[in-house]
Amino acid sequence: MPKMFLNGDGHVRPKRPQRPPRLDLLGPTRTAGNYRFFAVRDEFPGLLPVSTRGRMIEGELYDIPEAVLRDSLLPAEPRELELGEIELADGSTVNAMLLVPSRLEAGDKVVDIAELGGFRNYQAFLAANERLDETLGR
Repeated sequence: MPKMFLNGDGHVRPKRPQRPPRLDLLGPTRTAGNYRFFAVRDEFPGLLPVSTRGRMIEGELYDIPEAVLRDSLLPAEPRELELGEIELADGSTVNAMLLVPSRLEAGDKVVDIAELGGFRNYQAFLAANERLDETLGR
């Protein structure tokens, strides 16, 4: 069974109405330090291999049956992502969804969130800022 690094929330809370397939969580993990991490249109994360200024990105490692990968996960991914391989902090190589910059549209909002460590951290940051008016008493 292939191992897959996931770092968004589509496997937990898919945009599609059907129930997500059960995935076997192997545990939390991090990438090696040669990736940048982006939020695309605040909708999904994109992991990008880089040769400089890379960071370790937090995620989770799963065992995913080939059929689930092929029939459920890959078809649900945004067109800006493609299946590839990444290196984890422990030196092992696993599957992951990688950002393909050439598939981005000119007006797409893309935010570098590598310093936040993970997409869920970014989503929490956005949620906290949505409540900013309340905090400021406006």
